Amino acid sequence: MADDSRSRAKESFGSYAAIGDSFTEGVGDPGPDGRFVGWADRLAVLLDDRLPEHTFRYANLAVRGRLLDQIVEEQVPRARELAPDLVTFCAGGNDIIRPGSDPDDVAERFERAVAELAASVGTVMVTTGFDTRGVPVLRHLRGKIATYTAHVRAIADRYDCPVLDLWSLRSVQDRRAWDGDRLHLSPEGHTRVALRAAQVLGLDVPADPDQPWPPLPPRGSLEVRRDNIQWAREHLVPWIGRRLRGESSGDHVEPKRPDLLPL
Repeated sequence: MADDSRSRAKESFGSYAAIGDSFTEGVGDPGPDGRFVGWADRLAVLLDDRLPEHTFRYANLAVRGRLLDQIVEEQVPRARELAPDLVTFCAGGNDIIRPGSDPDDVAERFERAVAELAASVGTVMVTTGFDTRGVPVLRHLRGKIATYTAHVRAIADRYDCPVLDLWSLRSVQDRRAWDGDRLHLSPEGHTRVALRAAQVLGLDVPADPDQPWPPLPPRGSLEVRRDNIQWAREHLVPWIGRRLRGESSGDHVEPKRPDLLPL
């Protein structure tokens, strides 16, 4: 099995580059400067804390809306050029949710990119999909996501990659882990993913990412229906509109940290 245990040998990563789409860019986790923060930035802080001040360097090349082939074309060569000690590679999710997509085909292309990265950088950590059984927008795609997740784990085995296994992270199945659009994590959701990623890399973390959430009061059917209508109006309809127009939320968006720089 891929080494995604919490007992992975501890390493000091002096540099880290994150590549991917909106999940890795941090959409749903706004920062005070107007840019998104997200789990990758939060993981970078945890890695930075282990090293002398100003010695750790971090780049985040991820851009929202990117498909796998776009990530491979735009971000993978830059990550190879930077040659950091650690790369996190999460891609393919936007492909999987598109009608007619084939998770087997997406996985083949993902593996070619992993092979390129593994030959150029220190450690490549790959990321599985979430278990979407409780996500209204994505629950009907659970089978495709599970198939792709199985491929990602097999690829990780072949290239000795640590695995950030989001499928098994039960705490993000709570609706409070998700932003109002139901497609991206909330700040707390991103925090829990960052803590799990740090655990996979063998770091001691300040909190348990799977710590149970406080109980919620029961919700009536009328409240649930009202929330669903509001969500459809504010998020689903615009998302469908962009798809019909061939637009992406990442059009004209540049990576927020294109170079390896100290935090």
